[in-house]
Amino acid sequence: MEIKTEPIKKENSKEFENLLKEDFKKRDLKEGNIIKAKVSEIGKKFIFLDLKAKSEAILPIEELKLLKELEGLKVGSNIEVYLERLEGHNGEVVVSRQKAKQMDSWKRMEKAFETQEEVEGLITNKVKGGMVVNVDSCLCFLPGSQISTTPLKNYEIDKLMNVPLKFLVVKCDKIRGNLVVSRRAILEKSKNEDIKKILSKIKEGDIVEGKVKAIVDWGAFIDISGADALLHCTDLSYSRVKKTSDLLSIGQSLKVKIIKIDQETKRISCGIKQMHADPYENLEKKYKINQTYKGVVTKCVDYGVFVKLEEGLEGLVHQSELSWVKKNIQPSKILSPSQEIEVKIIEVDTQKKRVSLSYKQTQENPWSSFSEKSPVGSLLKCKIINITDFGLFVSLENSGLIGMIHYKDISWKEDEESLKNFKKNDFVKAKLLEVDKEKEKIRLGIKQLEKDPFDFFNNKKNGEVVTAVVKNVLRNGIKVSVGPDENSLFMIKKSDLAKDIENCRPEIFTMGNKVDCMIVGLDQEKRKVSLSIKELEIQNEKIAIKKYGKDGTSSGQMLGDILGKVLGSKKKKKDKE
Repeated sequence: MEIKTEPIKKENSKEFENLLKEDFKKRDLKEGNIIKAKVSEIGKKFIFLDLKAKSEAILPIEELKLLKELEGLKVGSNIEVYLERLEGHNGEVVVSRQKAKQMDSWKRMEKAFETQEEVEGLITNKVKGGMVVNVDSCLCFLPGSQISTTPLKNYEIDKLMNVPLKFLVVKCDKIRGNLVVSRRAILEKSKNEDIKKILSKIKEGDIVEGKVKAIVDWGAFIDISGADALLHCTDLSYSRVKKTSDLLSIGQSLKVKIIKIDQETKRISCGIKQMHADPYENLEKKYKINQTYKGVVTKCVDYGVFVKLEEGLEGLVHQSELSWVKKNIQPSKILSPSQEIEVKIIEVDTQKKRVSLSYKQTQENPWSSFSEKSPVGSLLKCKIINITDFGLFVSLENSGLIGMIHYKDISWKEDEESLKNFKKNDFVKAKLLEVDKEKEKIRLGIKQLEKDPFDFFNNKKNGEVVTAVVKNVLRNGIKVSVGPDENSLFMIKKSDLAKDIENCRPEIFTMGNKVDCMIVGLDQEKRKVSLSIKELEIQNEKIAIKKYGKDGTSSGQMLGDILGKVLGSKKKKKDKE
């Protein structure tokens, strides 16, 4: 007879499960709930819990060890567990202490999120974009922007690891298991409370102690007992401030005056200049135009020098007012900070709060004294300080002034090649040609020390005959000197060497030969002279024809025929003699 045992087992098991469920229903035991249980027995690996039901629940000891709750646990102790399943694989009730604790923590986190209560947790490790925070067994995400009110460096973050800290729950999504916390919100909240306390103690007009916390382009933030106050750059000083960092440094302690307190925004404005009287009030009465006063150089910039006349009052000496002679020079090369100097007031603008000063006007104007000591035409000893393509810049002896010798005033040749004969720091003698006080320019000349070779042509005119000396023979003509100056050369073109084309050859001339030529072009202003042998021959031909062809028989005759007759008659006359 065959006995079927398996179906009987299944039926019995199912029947037992139904009975167990009915029993649990009576005791309000449902899966997914947190229930209270009593420890009935503590074994080596498991703890047995009495649920006041037909079966006992088994809880692994290892789970309690990880939660650090095993110590102090004994038979009879009550413990809350999470009911996962009414019947496991072996027919036991499956419970979890960890899940019970997590559910309880989630409830507290949800409540904290709704009521905005603070929670305490530990930063356990770093992740991308932030940190992981353990709050009562719940793992939360702390974004990097929410760690602190100010950006922190890595070593500063490391100091916060595994240290109990307060947080605020800013996001709670139970479905996705997403918890986000913020430490920054706690710090800001605490700061706001501190600010309220501080604001209750101070009022507008009070002078308080502060410390420079941060420096920005438009001013600085001052820490006043934990509250941040803005010190605008316009409230630093009555004088103009270009950079806040020029007057303040981070960590510097100073006294400031409370200018304004905004109770709604909790913003504080403070100032330093308000603690002193405005120096620009009645400034025109105190400082007269064209009067000289003492001051201290505070700063040198590219465009000039700032000079302190009194506390909170500074004036500007523009670069153009630093020196009579040194133009476009770095102000720091003339004056230096902390140097005490005399300055002259040249302009006062109370509306714009500007004072214009002059340093050079407190000294003798060298331009005036130079004109008196050195009239035009004087011979001066000069030192070459710079050589350019267009001339020489020289310093004038015992004056400090700078003059210029144009390359056209170096030699009567008026060519740029003459500049090659000079070197920097050489001393030269020059003649004073012109002094322009308004433009502050001095013109000198070296060639004026010698007689102008062009004076030879002063009384000359076109058509006159002059004797020239051949100095150089070229392919396109010859160069000759005319007059006493052998260095002044003039060009006679190849086409102007002779009337006949076959004689227009430069090679028939030799250096040192004297030739007669005619002035065919003379420009006194441009100092240009044009010479021609050809035109002289043409003129001589015309004269000979006119002189020896008066009888009319010479009509149609060439100059050679006429000259032949003249020479023939002379020979006959000689023979008769």
